Amino acid sequence: MIKKISWILFAALSIIIGLYPLQYFLIAGRVGILNSKPAWLLTDTFWNVAFYTHIILGGLALLIGWVQFSSKLRIKTPLLHRQVGKIYVGSVLLSSLAGFYIALFADEGPWTSFGFACLAVIWFYTTLRAYLTVKKKQFLTHQIMMVYSYASCFAAVTLRIWLPILISIIGNYRSAYIIVAWWCWLPNLFIAYLIVKGLKHKNEPDGLEPAETINR
Repeated sequence: MIKKISWILFAALSIIIGLYPLQYFLIAGRVGILNSKPAWLLTDTFWNVAFYTHIILGGLALLIGWVQFSSKLRIKTPLLHRQVGKIYVGSVLLSSLAGFYIALFADEGPWTSFGFACLAVIWFYTTLRAYLTVKKKQFLTHQIMMVYSYASCFAAVTLRIWLPILISIIGNYRSAYIIVAWWCWLPNLFIAYLIVKGLKHKNEPDGLEPAETINR
């Protein structure tokens, strides 16, 4: 029962925040993070291309990525699983590159920029490695990298959960935002690490290598 509730909550948050970028197209004027950006940056073409690439494709990745963890989907509709996976990978690779660029202009200084830039690098690397390993039929490594990839992607959700909590605790937006630039993804990766430990344990019985086990 707890597992089912957790799965529903996980899916619901992914969908809700995945649709979050729609506000930038449905609401007139400055919305969201644009309210904190200087006028000179908002008129910069390259920044705007990077920003909208990041939020649109990042939102799409969040919106569809969670379904890839459904064992029913993988077993019953493997073709759909592969097609969704390709869309996810393409979206993430472009969104993370764009995210790295806009991280350089993050609010509240270099520590915030560094935190978001690290997230972008990890997101790009784990997703690319997930793609390359599945091409080599290294399915366990692919699963592991996808767990880390979506944990990074889910930072879009945890940022919006942690930021108001940190503001209420610290009482200062600037300090809270600097912290959340790291805290929105570090705990996610720790949870991913615990999930990965379970995957490795599950897929390495009787001393078999991961590649052997996953293909039995």
